[in-house]
Amino acid sequence: MTGRATTHLSQRPLARALCLSVWAVSVALLTAGAWAQEPSGAAADRAGEVLELERRIEAAVLHADTDFLDGVLASDFTYTHGDGWTTGGAVRGVDHRAEWLASLAGRYSRREVDSQQVELHGDVAITMGRVRARSGPAAGAPRAFSFWYVRVYALRDGGWQYLSHRTVHGPVYEGDPAGAAPAR
Repeated sequence: MTGRATTHLSQRPLARALCLSVWAVSVALLTAGAWAQEPSGAAADRAGEVLELERRIEAAVLHADTDFLDGVLASDFTYTHGDGWTTGGAVRGVDHRAEWLASLAGRYSRREVDSQQVELHGDVAITMGRVRARSGPAAGAPRAFSFWYVRVYALRDGGWQYLSHRTVHGPVYEGDPAGAAPAR
């Protein structure tokens, strides 16, 4: 015997953290099917309604159709931009209903949503997805970017109302290796 001491995995914090992370991801992947089950029947119809509304909202944002948006936004609607908060910093950009609507004219030349998912909780729907966009001429030189979001809708007076948007990752700009957003 050489006298070298062996250490157990639990005595090496980095190795233990790595193993726990791998375990957590494995559990999440194995059980993801239970969390992401497709709705059926009436729930599927309601989920489809929300996703269709979200596509219509994106088209309205692209064309600055504030009349349509005015009809689907909650009076206390908020839009939290992807800025410092997505990387642990302070929230710097939150638009409320009127300021968000006022900011749309000429802002985008392209805006498409993909990777959509919806969770239904009674009369509340939470959507997640990605927007791929290109800034419009009013925003200076057009730039292509994408961001991931979470949105909240509520069924009120027989229709879905858009309550909140929160960018959870991004924006990530094409051609920018760091994906850095310009200063707000």
